[in-house]
Amino acid sequence: MHAASRLPEEVRLTLEAIVGSHGLIEDPGRLLAYEADALTTRKGTPLAVVLPDSREALIALVRALHAADLPFVPRGAGTGLSGGSVAHDSVVVATTRLRRILEVDPENRTALVEPGVITAEISAAAAPHGLRYLPDPASATACTIGGNVAMNSGGPHCLKHGVTSDHVLGLEIVLPDGETAWLGRGEDGGLDLAGLFIGSEGTVGIISSALVGLAPVAGTTRAMLGLFDGVGDAGAAVSDVFERGLVPVALELIDRATIEVVEASIFAAGLPTDTEAALVIECEGQAEDVEAELAIAAEACRANGAREVRVAQSEAERLAIWRARKKAYGALGRAAPDVFVQDAVVPRTELVRLLPEIRRIADSYGLRLANFFHAGDGNLHPNLLFDRRDADEVSRVEKAGEEIMRLCVDAGGTITGEHGVGSDKVRHMPLLFGSGELALMGALHHAFDPAGLANPDKLLPVDRVGGSAR
Repeated sequence: MHAASRLPEEVRLTLEAIVGSHGLIEDPGRLLAYEADALTTRKGTPLAVVLPDSREALIALVRALHAADLPFVPRGAGTGLSGGSVAHDSVVVATTRLRRILEVDPENRTALVEPGVITAEISAAAAPHGLRYLPDPASATACTIGGNVAMNSGGPHCLKHGVTSDHVLGLEIVLPDGETAWLGRGEDGGLDLAGLFIGSEGTVGIISSALVGLAPVAGTTRAMLGLFDGVGDAGAAVSDVFERGLVPVALELIDRATIEVVEASIFAAGLPTDTEAALVIECEGQAEDVEAELAIAAEACRANGAREVRVAQSEAERLAIWRARKKAYGALGRAAPDVFVQDAVVPRTELVRLLPEIRRIADSYGLRLANFFHAGDGNLHPNLLFDRRDADEVSRVEKAGEEIMRLCVDAGGTITGEHGVGSDKVRHMPLLFGSGELALMGALHHAFDPAGLANPDKLLPVDRVGGSAR
């Protein structure tokens, strides 16, 4: 039985009245585009997809779904990497048509935006005022601010600038029953309710607008590359950078497998393909300070065996380096049909030991590994390449991913840095939290969503949200 026949006719008519026929997707072929996010190991077919194009339509949709006792799954651009927007017997509420920048206030350095605004467009709108929005996920040219808030996204520059939660000043949300609420950050001594919502992965409501902070554009920004013959040496250099008292604005690691794929693509930046690892280090501020910081970073690289240090001599060279890093995930499509990416965070001092161990795990399961990640804050992104049509390979990927996760948690790490828990890592929550902590989270969730309609089966283990999938 195809998905459309499972949506009650009365509900279908109500939803169509709200969004029009152009805003309601039921055709099985079109629903395939919504079966997964960027993590293809988690899939599901929604009952339907609705695409509101106004705040009023969003509110009316949630109220109608609540009245019909139908669960819903909020979804942005579908760039998530944890299966957070996968729908089973649920209606997907896609916010991609809610993409207005409502206001840019240069005096107060804020922007008020709808949830479907592409993240990079906020900085573009602020640029004429000499301002920018600091969080920059690698998918910033495609992902939406609503998804960023839901997952508390980071990105390469979160090392110094912080993650999404550090730049959200307030949120209007639509609760699971269709009521709206403005959540502040506790400026008046109250509760930081917006902070509670950020990272809740759509399980307590949907964002209808976000007030974000803006910052001045940096005076000088420069990047450099450290090229190494060993991944362990690159990991040691990461720790050395901080031991020398330097906190760069970004510090990324790219391994040889990734370099080979990127250099064979349109994003090639001239990296030597026999390099086992490259560090991308960026500094910003006053010109003289940037020069001094780059010198410190270069010395840390050389002291730990870098065979070459390259400093970008132009803005074009700097952007080429970042294009190679930020487009690496997409470039992996040249190497395999599917990619399974982990998102554990570990202490920086553990990188030297863990990087070879992660390679060993991948090899033990006969899997190809490509590693590029936010080395500065220990946010690992080991990418296991596979083909989802091969059931045995999928099974090996799942097992290897779980072994990598346990390795990182045992090293004092956590299960997610920016991709969220979603439906993929929900099984790992007990690795970090005891029964009392999970029960408290479940009680908090119940306070917002007693009917269990908002993004079921995500973030919290099922037995923490009422003992059933709902």
